[in-house]
Amino acid sequence: MKEHRSAFRLEKMCITLQVSRSGYYKWLGAKTSAQALRKAAVQERIRYHFNDHKGRYGSPKITRLLHQEGYTLTERTVSVYMRQMKLRSVVSKPYRVQTTDSKHNDPIAPNTLNQEFTVDKPNTAWVTDITYIPCRGGRLYLASVMDLCTREIVGWRLSDHMETSLVLDALQAAYQAKRPGPGLLHHSDRGSQYTSKEYTEQLKTYQMESSMSRKGNCYDNACIESWHSILKKELIYCNPRFKTPGQAYQDIYQYIEFYYNRKRMHGTLGYLSPARFAKQFTTASVA
Repeated sequence: MKEHRSAFRLEKMCITLQVSRSGYYKWLGAKTSAQALRKAAVQERIRYHFNDHKGRYGSPKITRLLHQEGYTLTERTVSVYMRQMKLRSVVSKPYRVQTTDSKHNDPIAPNTLNQEFTVDKPNTAWVTDITYIPCRGGRLYLASVMDLCTREIVGWRLSDHMETSLVLDALQAAYQAKRPGPGLLHHSDRGSQYTSKEYTEQLKTYQMESSMSRKGNCYDNACIESWHSILKKELIYCNPRFKTPGQAYQDIYQYIEFYYNRKRMHGTLGYLSPARFAKQFTTASVA
C-alpha cells in the first residue's frame, strides 16, 4: 500500500484490501521505528570502528568491517552516515625533508626491480628507504624495510642520524626476523647509505641481490614511499609533535608492530592485514 500511495487513494486501498486505516498507520509507524533502530545500530558500529582505528579509517574500510559483521550497506551509505555523524578520517599535511644523498661516486646497482611491485612469495623482494620524523627533542630518522609480497614492515630502526649504521641496523633486524634464503632482491634509492661499502658488503654476506632506483625517479620505490606517507598521515601529522625521542620510539613501535603489521587493512592484500596475509603462506606450506 505504501508503494502505491501515489497511484491510489489510501481509503480505496483499505476497502479493497480489507485493511483498516488505523492498522495501516500502526504498521507504518512500526516499520519506520525498525528502520530508525537499524540506522542507530549501524551508526553505533561505525563510531566504534572509527574510534577503534583512531580516526584512520574512512568509509571504504569501515564498510568492509560492517560487511564482516553481517550488515549489508553500500560504501555510499556509510559515507553519508559518517558525514551526518561528523566523522572524518585523518588527512596528511604536505611536508618533506630530503633524506637521499645521491651526490657520490659509489657504484650504482641496476634497477632490477623495475617497478614490479607484485610479488608471489614472501622474502623474495624487499624495499627500503629513510624518512624524517619531526620531534621537539631533535630531528629523528626512520629506516624501514618492507616485504613487497606481504607489505609487512619486516625491519626498522629510529635514530637521530641517517648515517649508514641506521640502514644497516634496519636491514639486520629484518634479516634476523625473517631469515630469507639466498637470492632475495633488495631495492633502495641511490642514497649514499645504501651504496656504501659497509652496506653492499652486508648484502653480499646475506646473499641478496641489490637493485636501485633510477636517478630522480621516486616511482621506482613507490611502495616504501607510500608506507612512509601512511605512517605520517595516520600517526605523525594527526598528533602533536613528539616531545622526546623516547616518546617517538614508543608510539612508532606501537603503530608498526601492533597496528600496521597486525591490524590495519591493506587494499592490495584483499583488505587483510600484512600479518594475516602472510599467515596464508605458512598455512599453505604446512598443508
